Amino acid sequence: MRNVTDSCRWFPFKQDLQGPFITTAGVVIAVLMATICAAVLYQSRIDAMDRATDASRNVALLAERDIERTFELYALSLQAAVDGMSDPEVLAAAPQLRNLALFDRAATATHLGSMLVLNAEGNVLIDAASNVPRKANFADREYFQVHRDQPDVGLYVGRPYASRLRGGSLSIPLSRRISRPDGSFAGIVLIAVQLEYFHNLFSALSLGPHGSIALIRRDGTMIMRQPYDEKVIGSDIHNASTFKQFLLAAEGSFSGTSTIDGIQRRYYFKSLSNLPLIIMVAEAHSDIYAAWRHRAFTIAVVLGMLVIAFIGLSIALGTQMKRRRLAESELAMLARTDGLTGLNNRRTLDEILDQEWRRARRNGSMLSLLFMDIDRFKNYNDAYGHQAGDEALVAVAKCIGHNIRRPGDSAARYGGEEFMVVLPDTTQDGAVNIAESIRMQVSALSIKNRESEYGHITTSVGVVTWTPEWETDVAALIHAADQALYNAKTAGRNRVALSTAHFPSYALDKQAST
Repeated sequence: MRNVTDSCRWFPFKQDLQGPFITTAGVVIAVLMATICAAVLYQSRIDAMDRATDASRNVALLAERDIERTFELYALSLQAAVDGMSDPEVLAAAPQLRNLALFDRAATATHLGSMLVLNAEGNVLIDAASNVPRKANFADREYFQVHRDQPDVGLYVGRPYASRLRGGSLSIPLSRRISRPDGSFAGIVLIAVQLEYFHNLFSALSLGPHGSIALIRRDGTMIMRQPYDEKVIGSDIHNASTFKQFLLAAEGSFSGTSTIDGIQRRYYFKSLSNLPLIIMVAEAHSDIYAAWRHRAFTIAVVLGMLVIAFIGLSIALGTQMKRRRLAESELAMLARTDGLTGLNNRRTLDEILDQEWRRARRNGSMLSLLFMDIDRFKNYNDAYGHQAGDEALVAVAKCIGHNIRRPGDSAARYGGEEFMVVLPDTTQDGAVNIAESIRMQVSALSIKNRESEYGHITTSVGVVTWTPEWETDVAALIHAADQALYNAKTAGRNRVALSTAHFPSYALDKQAST
């Protein structure tokens, strides 16, 4: 009877608890769903901006490559004309033959306005368009005065101007100086590139209803902008807040408001490596978030439906967990590899060395190390820039990877331009063969390096092989490989050097102790 009474008392008590518990649980779940939904929407907003930045980067890359290829062609044509002007036989030839010798097929390019040779007074001396040059003087032009006053300008990309020979057609000048044998000013060679080229290029790119793309000189002169407005061409925007951001880095992205039309955009910019120009691509925030706003409204409506919201929560949690696992897996991989070269990083190298050292001592097997360094790499970085230096590091890393094919062999970036290769169960001769193969492959890349005595990128390699009779530790082995590398450097670089270190003999130590 006592049990029945207790049960009757407990059952209503449980019923009383279920109501508040379910209500509280419902409120908590509703708040949790709203919080998760808000977080997901915020993340999708960030993703929308990231996708827009990636899309702008791709558009800028397409435009950059087209412009650089075109300008490279024109620059080569200018240099050919400058070289031809120093050849007496070319100058003495008939006008038709002379023009054929001075001006290549670039003179017939679609968007090339004029190709002229001006004398020291600014008069047209030779005209690619005619055997009889047109009468004109351009001594007042900026591009002429720059070359006249500054002998070492090289290829000059000038500001937009209205052509006097082509009815005011807008163009930008590409020019080079012509110097006499004594170095004095003898005139210039000029190519006028019609701005229609940039206008056609930019108008073919999809940027959204309110997007913008522009090509700007590094002094702030606007060369071309899409949407096109002739009043903007040639304007000076160096005081604009957006342009000041362009000067802070060679490449980057940021959000800002245009001083031209007042539209808030996400800007991506990049300085062209070989030209004094900046390419800018910008998508309007209103275009970037248009789809996101529609999606956010739909989700907010659906959130009012409890059952559907619960289903959506389950799906979102599953998706989020999957993304998290993938991210953790990627992070684990990134933590063990060098982000630039793809080889093992220093931390992983230490683990591998410790493992292989213990295994070699336990099994009484040989262990070889290669310690290598790119010769004159600091000078190469200073001369060619860090981007070229990174490309050289990647190329050398590929050569190393091609030469270590056994499952137990491993390579790592030791630091800076230094690399280390761990070769378990490898004799000294085998290690030297691998080192020589890597050295020769790197040399065969023929990556130009004017700072090197060999004229191209080379490597020096130190080799050390541990045998079971030596009583030493892994730190001494690394030091011996480093010393061998130093010997290769001092012997003239671009070579492989064996370690000359003398490690204590385990057998002798054991005999002395007895």
